[in-house]
Amino acid sequence: MGQSNRNRKIFIIVFISFVALFAYISYDMSSRTTAPWNRPKQLNRALPGATPDADSLKLDSLLEEVK
Repeated sequence: MGQSNRNRKIFIIVFISFVALFAYISYDMSSRTTAPWNRPKQLNRALPGATPDADSLKLDSLLEEVK
């Protein structure tokens, strides 16, 4: 019974370490990346004036005038 209890403790320690490491890696990756819907905002913060805030030509993707 002593061997079984020791193996269980080792398993729990390894499991908790693995989950903690995975959580840390996930958090680190998410903090270093930008969601696709936030990319224009990030570019505008990094390089002000790099992207226009609105369509200055009043044209859509089909080159038709926008009213």
